[in-house]
This record gives sequence, structure tokens and C-alpha cells, in this order.
Amino acid sequence: MTNNTTKEEWLKIGQEIMDDRAKRIKIAKTRKFDTIATHGIYDMNQALKYNNGSIMEPIYLTTAQAYANSAEMEAALAYQIPTWCYTRIANPSNYFLEETIALLEAYNTNIEASCVVTASGMSAIRTATDALLIKDDKLPPPNIVVSAKVYGGTFQQFHVRRQQEQGIEVRWVVNSNNIDEWASKVDDGTRFVYGEFPSNPSVAIFDIEKIAQLAHEHSIPLIVDTTCASPALTRPLQYGADIVIQSATKVIGTSGTSVCGTLTAKKNIVSKVGSDEMKADFAIWTKLWPYRDNGPALSPFNAIMTLNDLRSLRMRVAQMSDSALKVSRYLEKHPKIDRVHYPGLESFAAHATAKKYMVLADSNENKYGFMLAFEIKESKPEDSKNARKFYDALQMIWRATDLGRVKTVATLNAISTHQQQGEEGRKLANIKPNTCRLAIGIEHPDDVISDLEQALSKI
Repeated sequence: MTNNTTKEEWLKIGQEIMDDRAKRIKIAKTRKFDTIATHGIYDMNQALKYNNGSIMEPIYLTTAQAYANSAEMEAALAYQIPTWCYTRIANPSNYFLEETIALLEAYNTNIEASCVVTASGMSAIRTATDALLIKDDKLPPPNIVVSAKVYGGTFQQFHVRRQQEQGIEVRWVVNSNNIDEWASKVDDGTRFVYGEFPSNPSVAIFDIEKIAQLAHEHSIPLIVDTTCASPALTRPLQYGADIVIQSATKVIGTSGTSVCGTLTAKKNIVSKVGSDEMKADFAIWTKLWPYRDNGPALSPFNAIMTLNDLRSLRMRVAQMSDSALKVSRYLEKHPKIDRVHYPGLESFAAHATAKKYMVLADSNENKYGFMLAFEIKESKPEDSKNARKFYDALQMIWRATDLGRVKTVATLNAISTHQQQGEEGRKLANIKPNTCRLAIGIEHPDDVISDLEQALSKI
């Protein structure tokens, strides 16, 4: 590799790099979930060849890549050889995270998937859906079919940014566990179907396999946000989904140092719009074209911080799920609690569906995630007096809008994460003034229950 290296020689070198990457991916796919989360496809040969032997993936805090000569630059910027060129498009540190997430989302399957990381979960949603809402005069005006039980920011992105500002009709599914309601909303103009599993904060779920089949019957993709399950519990690609969204800010990046989103897509997604190239490798096509132009790039520092948290994902989710189930059972029996929403409870309406899809990787054990919601008894349905008394009395549990942390966090969603969508939007999502979302951390569950008990005693 010198100033005299020709373009043909660069293409040969690029192919060797790609062949080596494919070999490392093949090896990684033979390993268990925890091993993939720990190593990805970064190995000793990579470390010695490129990173001075560093056993941990390095942070490339730089904006651009230099090239040996014009021939390499020409091949690289035509995307003919592996390159990162400019951090708005790609960065080596981001690759480490992307490759690992893609392997985990497709874990224990024969599915080929790729991933692009973004500056936030919201930018991952925007990046995924922009490409599916392009102008196509051969089709009816576009609409999208979305579960109404979604995170407040997601609701706003669809309701305000898409419907009110762009004129794209949003058809809300109120009961996400009702396949007939989904089916009644889809028609020739529908561009994609979208749902959260489980939803934030109402913990609603749906039958991923059936909704994927419905979407594919209409030649459209299913997009699933599994932020509140993570690939440690639920991997929608396995059940027919085309694209998976994660706010990796949450339980993947559990220490709370970095905001990060991921968009993972299987190869050859189903879509009635877009080029063959787009459908063949949606995530990579997105990275090379609209992502490059729109600029939702993730900071390399945040990529490595998220990757470091990712390594312990399965073990943490298992512990957090066990604690959440114990806390849910405690709350369900409490005289001051009206109702508890948690997929692991037998009283949960879609408990059987949860058992199908929420299984800890490399086990036969059902685990139901770290998040639950509950409603505190009030004198009137529209009140939140008791909920606020309880909330303000918490001592160890953090009052914040975050979730997925190693520290337990409580949120009154009607006055915070879902405040802007208004009363009508909150009714669609079944978020009441007395609803409290609880994201369980890794503390001992008895200490969490103790704090809940003393706070409830103040009512």
C-alpha cells in the first residue's frame, strides 16, 4: 500500500478485507449470546494488525480517514472497498457496535442482518421510516399503521411530524393484541406496520409472527421497537419482522452515559417501494445514502461506551426481569394499587403471547423484562393526587424519565414522557394520570420493595 498502488490493487485489498470479515462473522455465529456480546467480530488478529494489540475496541475520536493515494480515495468514495471516510457516514468505533448488534438481533438463526447506529433511538425510527415513505405515483397516498401504545416521542414523530406536517395518514391500532384491528387498518396505501414490544410505558405486546404475516401479505415491512425487551429476550427478525429498532440508550447502554439508537434489518426486506439495492441490504443502503445526507451519526465515544455496556446485557436482563416479577407480584397484592401491568403476571391479558416471545437467550426460561407499570388508587379516575404523593415520597428510587438503568427509575408518564401528546393521545395509549412506570435496576428487589412500601404508606 503505497502512493503507487493502483485502483485494481486497492479493489483486491478491499475484497480480502471483506472476505476476512465474512470469515469472522461465520465464526461468531457459532458462539453463544454472551460471547458474541463480549467479542463481536473483533479478534486478536484485528487488534494486532490495526490497533496496536489493544484487547478492547478503541475509540476513533476523529472526523475523517486519510488515503494513501487518489486511487484508494476514488475506490473508497465509490463504495467499492471498505472505508469509513468521514464520521458522519461511518467510523471504525461505530462498526464495532453495529457488527455486534446485527449478530445479536439475528442470534441463533440463519438470518443475515446488518445494522446502522444513530445518535438516538428517535433518529433510528426516522432513518428507518424515511426510506419507506418516498414518493411513488403508482401507489395511493401513503399511510402507516402503528400501535397507539408507543413511547411519547414516537407518538409525536408519527402524529405531528408525519401526519400534521407531512400529510401522511397515521392509523392507530388501539388494541395491539387484536389481529383483526391491525388487519382492518392496512390497505394498498400502507407503507409499513409499526409496533413496540413491549410498549413504553403500558407494557402492551402483540403477536409479532402474525403481524409480520399480515404485513407481508400486503408487500410491506414490519418494524418492531424492542427497546424494553432487548435482543437478550426478544428478537423480532426470528419471527418475520423486517426491521428492529433499539433505543440503545436504555438497557443496552445501561450505565446511562450515552444516547444511542440502532436500526437492524434483515437482508431482502419486504417493501412495495424502493430500489432492489435498498431491499437487499436496507441498513447498509441507509448508511451509504440517506443517512450520509441527513447526518444522524452517532459519536464514536458513545458507540464504545454503549458497546462496553452491551457485553453484560443477557445477565443483567435476567436479573432485572426476576426482580421486576417479584416487585410486580408485591404491587399486585397491595391494597393501594389498582392494577399492575407486567407480561410475567398471569393476570396480564397477553401473558400467553409474552411466553412465546420473551425467552432469555441460551435458555428455556421465560423472562419478562425490567419494565412494569401500575395505577395507584384514586378517589376519582381523573385524579393523580395519591400518585403524586407516592411519587414525591420515593427515597432510593430515582424520579426521572429514564429507563433501563442499573438504578431503578420511576416515572409519572402523563406529566412527562407523554405530556405533549395530549389527553386524547394518552387515552389511545391507555396512560392514566395515576399511571407510574417503574424500570427495575440491578439493586436487590427487597430494597426496591422497601422503598415502594414506605412511599405508598404516605398516601
